[in-house]
Amino acid sequence: MADKLAIITGASTGIGFELATLAAKDGYDLIVVADEALINAAANDFEQFGTTVTAIEADLSTIKGVDRALDAADGRQIDLLCANAGHGLGHAFLDQEVSDWRSVVDTNITGTAYLLQKVLGPMVARNAGKVLVTGSIAGYIPGSFQAVYNGTKAFVDSFVAAIQNEIKDADGVTLTNLMPGPVDTEFFARGDMLDTDVGSDPNKSDPADVAKDGWDALMAGKASVVSGWKNKIQSAVANITPNAILAEQHRKMAEPGTAKD
Repeated sequence: MADKLAIITGASTGIGFELATLAAKDGYDLIVVADEALINAAANDFEQFGTTVTAIEADLSTIKGVDRALDAADGRQIDLLCANAGHGLGHAFLDQEVSDWRSVVDTNITGTAYLLQKVLGPMVARNAGKVLVTGSIAGYIPGSFQAVYNGTKAFVDSFVAAIQNEIKDADGVTLTNLMPGPVDTEFFARGDMLDTDVGSDPNKSDPADVAKDGWDALMAGKASVVSGWKNKIQSAVANITPNAILAEQHRKMAEPGTAKD
Protein backbone atom coordinates (compact mmCIF):
# COMPACT_ATOMS: atom_id res chain seq x y z
CA MET A 1 0.00 0.00 0.00
CA ALA A 2 1.33 3.39 -1.00
CA ASP A 3 1.35 6.30 1.44
CA LYS A 4 -0.84 8.44 -0.84
CA LEU A 5 -4.26 7.86 -2.35
CA ALA A 6 -5.91 9.28 -5.47
CA ILE A 7 -9.51 9.22 -6.69
CA ILE A 8 -9.92 9.58 -10.44
CA THR A 9 -13.37 9.72 -12.02
CA GLY A 10 -14.19 8.95 -15.62
CA ALA A 11 -11.13 6.72 -15.63
CA SER A 12 -12.27 3.92 -17.91
CA THR A 13 -11.14 5.66 -21.12
CA GLY A 14 -9.79 8.91 -22.50
CA ILE A 15 -8.35 11.68 -20.35
CA GLY A 16 -9.32 9.97 -17.10
CA PHE A 17 -7.57 6.75 -18.09
CA GLU A 18 -4.42 8.70 -18.89
CA LEU A 19 -4.59 10.66 -15.63
CA ALA A 20 -4.94 7.42 -13.68
CA THR A 21 -1.91 6.03 -15.50
CA LEU A 22 0.13 9.09 -14.53
CA ALA A 23 -1.00 8.85 -10.90
CA ALA A 24 -0.15 5.14 -10.73
CA LYS A 25 3.28 5.80 -12.20
CA ASP A 26 3.77 8.46 -9.53
CA GLY A 27 3.10 5.92 -6.78
CA TYR A 28 -0.48 6.72 -5.81
CA ASP A 29 -2.88 4.00 -4.77
CA LEU A 30 -5.97 4.48 -6.90
CA ILE A 31 -9.72 4.52 -6.61
CA VAL A 32 -10.87 4.67 -10.22
CA VAL A 33 -14.50 5.34 -11.00
CA ALA A 34 -16.72 5.24 -14.09
CA ASP A 35 -20.31 4.51 -14.97
CA GLU A 36 -19.45 1.45 -17.04
CA ALA A 37 -18.05 -2.03 -16.40
CA LEU A 38 -15.01 -1.19 -18.53
CA ILE A 39 -13.53 0.42 -15.41
CA ASN A 40 -12.61 -3.06 -14.17
CA ALA A 41 -10.46 -3.75 -17.22
CA ALA A 42 -8.88 -0.33 -16.90
CA ALA A 43 -7.98 -1.10 -13.28
CA ASN A 44 -6.03 -4.13 -14.43
CA ASP A 45 -3.92 -1.86 -16.63
CA PHE A 46 -3.13 0.47 -13.73
CA GLU A 47 -2.07 -2.38 -11.45
CA GLN A 48 0.99 -3.03 -13.62
CA PHE A 49 2.65 -0.04 -11.94
CA GLY A 50 2.63 -1.77 -8.56
CA THR A 51 0.01 0.26 -6.70
CA THR A 52 -3.25 -0.86 -5.15
CA VAL A 53 -6.22 -0.18 -7.43
CA THR A 54 -9.90 -0.25 -6.49
CA ALA A 55 -12.40 -0.06 -9.34
CA ILE A 56 -15.87 1.38 -8.66
CA GLU A 57 -18.70 1.29 -11.19
CA ALA A 58 -21.01 4.10 -10.14
CA ASP A 59 -23.37 6.69 -11.57
CA LEU A 60 -21.65 9.96 -10.75
CA SER A 61 -24.71 11.98 -11.70
CA THR A 62 -26.16 10.95 -8.34
CA ILE A 63 -25.18 11.75 -4.75
CA LYS A 64 -25.37 8.03 -4.01
CA GLY A 65 -22.91 7.27 -6.80
CA VAL A 66 -20.41 9.87 -5.61
CA ASP A 67 -20.73 8.56 -2.05
CA ARG A 68 -19.93 5.05 -3.31
CA ALA A 69 -16.68 6.36 -4.76
CA LEU A 70 -15.79 8.23 -1.58
CA ASP A 71 -16.68 5.28 0.67
CA ALA A 72 -14.13 3.18 -1.20
CA ALA A 73 -11.39 5.18 0.55
CA ASP A 74 -12.43 3.34 3.72
CA GLY A 75 -11.17 6.08 6.00
CA ARG A 76 -7.90 6.70 4.18
CA GLN A 77 -6.87 10.28 3.51
CA ILE A 78 -7.51 11.39 -0.08
CA ASP A 79 -4.38 13.15 -1.29
CA LEU A 80 -5.33 13.68 -4.93
CA LEU A 81 -8.63 14.02 -6.78
CA CYS A 82 -9.03 14.16 -10.53
CA ALA A 83 -12.67 15.13 -11.08
CA ASN A 84 -12.80 14.19 -14.72
CA ALA A 85 -16.16 12.45 -15.24
CA GLY A 86 -18.43 14.21 -17.69
CA HIS A 87 -21.08 13.65 -20.32
CA GLY A 88 -21.75 15.38 -23.62
CA LEU A 89 -24.90 15.63 -25.69
CA GLY A 90 -25.23 16.81 -29.26
CA HIS A 91 -28.17 17.81 -31.50
CA ALA A 92 -30.78 20.53 -30.96
CA PHE A 93 -31.85 21.15 -27.38
CA LEU A 94 -35.56 21.14 -28.25
CA ASP A 95 -35.21 17.63 -29.69
CA GLN A 96 -33.56 16.16 -26.57
CA GLU A 97 -35.22 14.02 -23.94
CA VAL A 98 -35.33 15.58 -20.49
CA SER A 99 -33.66 12.50 -18.99
CA ASP A 100 -30.74 12.88 -21.40
CA TRP A 101 -29.95 16.52 -20.72
CA ARG A 102 -30.59 16.07 -17.01
CA SER A 103 -27.90 13.37 -16.97
CA VAL A 104 -25.43 15.85 -18.48
CA VAL A 105 -26.30 18.53 -15.93
CA ASP A 106 -26.26 16.15 -12.98
CA THR A 107 -22.95 14.55 -13.93
CA ASN A 108 -21.05 17.65 -15.00
CA ILE A 109 -22.42 20.05 -12.38
CA THR A 110 -24.09 18.34 -9.43
CA GLY A 111 -21.77 15.35 -9.20
CA THR A 112 -18.65 17.45 -9.68
CA ALA A 113 -19.66 20.11 -7.15
CA TYR A 114 -20.60 17.53 -4.53
CA LEU A 115 -17.39 15.58 -5.04
CA LEU A 116 -15.29 18.72 -4.65
CA GLN A 117 -17.15 19.80 -1.54
CA LYS A 118 -16.59 16.44 0.13
CA VAL A 119 -12.91 16.15 -0.80
CA LEU A 120 -11.76 19.77 -0.54
CA GLY A 121 -13.12 20.25 2.97
CA PRO A 122 -10.66 17.85 4.63
CA MET A 123 -7.84 19.06 2.37
CA VAL A 124 -8.35 22.67 3.43
CA ALA A 125 -8.63 21.61 7.08
CA ARG A 126 -5.19 19.98 6.97
CA ASN A 127 -3.81 22.48 4.41
CA ALA A 128 -2.65 19.77 2.01
CA GLY A 129 -4.01 18.15 -1.13
CA LYS A 130 -4.32 18.40 -4.89
CA VAL A 131 -7.46 18.57 -7.05
CA LEU A 132 -7.64 18.63 -10.85
CA VAL A 133 -11.00 19.40 -12.45
CA THR A 134 -11.62 18.80 -16.14
CA GLY A 135 -13.35 21.90 -17.41
CA SER A 136 -13.28 22.90 -21.07
CA ILE A 137 -12.74 25.81 -23.41
CA ALA A 138 -16.34 24.97 -24.41
CA GLY A 139 -17.29 26.91 -21.30
CA TYR A 140 -16.33 30.11 -23.11
CA ILE A 141 -18.45 29.39 -26.18
CA PRO A 142 -22.26 29.31 -26.57
CA GLY A 143 -22.61 25.76 -27.88
CA SER A 144 -25.22 25.64 -30.60
CA PHE A 145 -26.27 21.98 -30.99
CA GLN A 146 -24.30 21.22 -27.85
CA ALA A 147 -25.99 23.81 -25.66
CA VAL A 148 -26.37 21.92 -22.40
CA TYR A 149 -22.83 20.53 -22.39
CA ASN A 150 -21.21 23.90 -23.07
CA GLY A 151 -23.47 25.47 -20.44
CA THR A 152 -22.34 22.95 -17.85
CA LYS A 153 -18.70 23.60 -18.67
CA ALA A 154 -19.28 27.34 -18.31
CA PHE A 155 -20.48 26.53 -14.80
CA VAL A 156 -17.44 24.34 -14.07
CA ASP A 157 -14.92 26.92 -15.34
CA SER A 158 -16.56 29.69 -13.30
CA PHE A 159 -17.13 27.50 -10.25
CA VAL A 160 -13.51 26.37 -10.02
CA ALA A 161 -12.23 29.94 -10.29
CA ALA A 162 -14.58 31.02 -7.50
CA ILE A 163 -13.57 28.16 -5.19
CA GLN A 164 -9.92 28.92 -5.84
CA ASN A 165 -10.52 32.37 -4.42
CA GLU A 166 -12.49 31.05 -1.45
CA ILE A 167 -9.65 28.72 -0.41
CA LYS A 168 -6.75 31.00 -1.33
CA ASP A 169 -5.47 31.07 2.26
CA ALA A 170 -4.99 27.29 2.19
CA ASP A 171 -1.69 27.58 0.36
CA GLY A 172 -0.99 23.85 0.76
CA VAL A 173 -4.01 22.98 -1.39
CA THR A 174 -3.86 23.13 -5.18
CA LEU A 175 -7.05 23.35 -7.26
CA THR A 176 -6.39 23.33 -11.00
CA ASN A 177 -8.79 23.62 -13.94
CA LEU A 178 -7.81 21.62 -17.04
CA MET A 179 -9.45 23.11 -20.13
CA PRO A 180 -9.04 21.08 -23.30
CA GLY A 181 -10.73 21.54 -26.64
CA PRO A 182 -11.99 18.59 -28.72
CA VAL A 183 -10.18 15.40 -27.66
CA ASP A 184 -9.97 12.05 -29.46
CA THR A 185 -12.09 10.04 -27.02
CA GLU A 186 -15.45 8.26 -26.98
CA PHE A 187 -17.08 11.56 -25.98
CA PHE A 188 -18.44 12.27 -29.45
CA ALA A 189 -19.80 8.77 -30.00
CA ARG A 190 -21.51 8.80 -26.61
CA GLY A 191 -22.90 12.27 -27.27
CA ASP A 192 -24.30 11.21 -30.68
CA MET A 193 -22.03 13.66 -32.49
CA LEU A 194 -20.23 11.51 -35.05
CA ASP A 195 -22.26 13.14 -37.83
CA THR A 196 -20.83 16.58 -37.02
CA ASP A 197 -17.80 18.46 -38.26
CA VAL A 198 -16.14 18.43 -34.82
CA GLY A 199 -17.05 14.81 -34.13
CA SER A 200 -15.55 13.59 -37.40
CA ASP A 201 -12.44 15.78 -37.24
CA PRO A 202 -9.37 13.49 -37.31
CA ASN A 203 -7.14 16.18 -35.78
CA LYS A 204 -8.54 16.21 -32.26
CA SER A 205 -6.11 16.32 -29.32
CA ASP A 206 -4.52 13.14 -27.99
CA PRO A 207 -5.96 12.35 -24.52
CA ALA A 208 -2.49 11.39 -23.26
CA ASP A 209 -1.18 14.85 -24.19
CA VAL A 210 -4.14 16.57 -22.53
CA ALA A 211 -3.74 14.52 -19.35
CA LYS A 212 -0.02 15.32 -19.21
CA ASP A 213 -0.75 19.04 -19.58
CA GLY A 214 -3.24 18.85 -16.71
CA TRP A 215 -0.95 16.75 -14.53
CA ASP A 216 2.03 19.05 -15.03
CA ALA A 217 -0.09 22.13 -14.26
CA LEU A 218 -1.45 20.48 -11.10
CA MET A 219 1.97 19.50 -9.85
CA ALA A 220 3.24 23.01 -10.59
CA GLY A 221 0.42 24.52 -8.52
CA LYS A 222 -1.20 26.36 -11.43
CA ALA A 223 -4.77 27.61 -11.30
CA SER A 224 -5.61 26.55 -14.85
CA VAL A 225 -4.23 25.28 -18.10
CA VAL A 226 -5.63 25.34 -21.64
CA SER A 227 -4.31 22.24 -23.39
CA GLY A 228 -3.05 22.76 -26.93
CA TRP A 229 -1.85 25.95 -28.63
CA LYS A 230 -4.86 26.12 -30.99
CA ASN A 231 -7.18 25.96 -28.01
CA LYS A 232 -5.20 28.69 -26.23
CA ILE A 233 -5.82 30.95 -29.22
CA GLN A 234 -9.49 29.98 -29.43
CA SER A 235 -10.13 30.65 -25.75
CA ALA A 236 -8.40 34.03 -25.96
CA VAL A 237 -10.40 35.05 -29.03
CA ALA A 238 -13.64 33.88 -27.40
CA ASN A 239 -13.19 36.44 -24.64
CA ILE A 240 -13.49 39.33 -27.10
CA THR A 241 -15.97 37.87 -29.62
CA PRO A 242 -19.74 38.56 -29.36
CA ASN A 243 -21.82 35.58 -28.26
CA ALA A 244 -23.94 35.61 -31.43
CA ILE A 245 -20.84 35.15 -33.57
CA LEU A 246 -19.44 32.42 -31.29
CA ALA A 247 -22.76 30.57 -31.40
CA GLU A 248 -22.84 30.70 -35.21
CA GLN A 249 -19.25 29.45 -35.39
CA HIS A 250 -20.10 26.59 -33.04
CA ARG A 251 -23.14 25.73 -35.15
CA LYS A 252 -20.86 25.09 -38.11
CA MET A 253 -18.89 22.58 -36.01
CA ALA A 254 -21.69 20.83 -34.14
CA GLU A 255 -24.80 20.90 -36.32
CA PRO A 256 -25.82 17.36 -37.35
CA GLY A 257 -24.95 16.54 -40.95
CA THR A 258 -21.77 18.63 -41.08
CA ALA A 259 -19.38 15.67 -40.78
CA LYS A 260 -16.33 15.76 -43.00
CA ASP A 261 -16.29 13.27 -45.86
